[in-house]
Amino acid sequence: MTGIIESARVLLPVAITLVAPLFIWLNRANQNRREAVSFIAAGLTFISVLSLAPAVLAGNIWKYTLFDIMPGITVTFSADGLSLIFGLVASFLWMFATSYNIGYMRSLDEHAQTRYYICFAVAIFGAEGVALSANVFTLYLFYEVITVFTYPLVAHHQDETSFSGARKYIVYLMGTSKLFLLPAMVMTYVLVGNLDFALGDVTTGMFTPEIVAAHPLAVTITYVLYIAGIGKAALMPFHNWLPSAMVAPTPVSALLHAVAVVKAGVFCVCRIILSGFGVTVMDQLGLGIPTAMVAAFTLTAASFIALTKDDLKARLAYSTVAQLSYVVAGVALLTPMAVQGGMAHIAHHAFSKITLFFAAGAIYVATHLKKISLMDGLGRKMPWTFGAFAIGSLSMIGMPPVCGFVSKWYIVNGALQAGQLAIFLAFMLSTILNAGYFLPVIYRAFFKEPGPDPHFHHYKEAPLTMVIPLCATGAISVLLGFYPALFMDFVRVFGKF
Repeated sequence: MTGIIESARVLLPVAITLVAPLFIWLNRANQNRREAVSFIAAGLTFISVLSLAPAVLAGNIWKYTLFDIMPGITVTFSADGLSLIFGLVASFLWMFATSYNIGYMRSLDEHAQTRYYICFAVAIFGAEGVALSANVFTLYLFYEVITVFTYPLVAHHQDETSFSGARKYIVYLMGTSKLFLLPAMVMTYVLVGNLDFALGDVTTGMFTPEIVAAHPLAVTITYVLYIAGIGKAALMPFHNWLPSAMVAPTPVSALLHAVAVVKAGVFCVCRIILSGFGVTVMDQLGLGIPTAMVAAFTLTAASFIALTKDDLKARLAYSTVAQLSYVVAGVALLTPMAVQGGMAHIAHHAFSKITLFFAAGAIYVATHLKKISLMDGLGRKMPWTFGAFAIGSLSMIGMPPVCGFVSKWYIVNGALQAGQLAIFLAFMLSTILNAGYFLPVIYRAFFKEPGPDPHFHHYKEAPLTMVIPLCATGAISVLLGFYPALFMDFVRVFGKF
């Protein structure tokens, strides 16, 4: 039996990330103190989220209502297994991202660094708020916080290209949330009378059998609006903002693709499917397999597009579009193995993809190279960076012993469990395509002779503040492959698998 622990302790991660930007601004005159604030806040946030874990692993759920808006609409926070997967990943990777930010921003002497660190911290505040939301209203508030405060990060360079990418970013994300997510929330309130997630049991949802029987079309439309409204999940055709946002500094790309933005998107999809509608309603209305098919199409198409990209960050961007769809497809298949794999892939993809983006940024800082075709032999000059890149690549492909293999194994077996051969074949094709666009980068770096670059002999590794975190996240990807229980325990207690 799930127990509810009513305690304000669940507010701690949100409170810490709320005050961190203020202290960053107060220490703006001293860059060492300013960046120390980010380290301290990240560490405290991670500890505060981790402190909730023992009770959750024992089968309990933390919950606290901050205030009421009107009957059935409250600002309420909760922590269950799914919350902790996202909350722990976001806060833990914030520590590595801060170290990496120091090396990147100082090496390139970037402007507006205080604004940059403040927006970065507020984005984590939004991520923690999304992770700990107990209802759709609270989730919506923090979902929009992430969108608004990552816009200045995407537009950081303040030139025509960055403003163009940032405009597309804000139009896609704000447009989908206002046109689809907000109406979905209104329809839920009209049908159900409140916006509270059904916490503690993935089989039931917010919509009772009586509501589904009386209004099957309205419930179906509500579901479609939710999926369309969560643009951060980057399902096609609402994906194009993500490659366009690559005009941002590379640490921002890592934030977008691994820590806060897209992870908030797929987390919201998981929460809506499992805690909003529940497996029973999804199955009853036949909503799961069509969603999985859209995700399967997205991951296949994005993988084909990634093959055509010579710009390293662009290739990684389309890889992210594909990998996010593994999460959505896994959860939407509604079989125990697929759901477990989809939720675990939130964490596994985060560590692997942040390693890849960290590596891309380190390459740019050390060499100012962006094109893969110009990286021949570069692995000999930057063995640590490209070694970590190789680990992240193997995880994206789904090869053991890296963590991506674990979650993909569950998802692929879940597709077979559901009897969905077409989706299974899409997973297999995507895996081949993943190898097709990642392995050539590794081959070029380590086995091809350097091109006629007059500066090649002067290249060396990026600053240690960048190399250490990218090697560390790569090593953790391997560790999670050997010890998958580190996150799978939260998955199992959440779904009672």
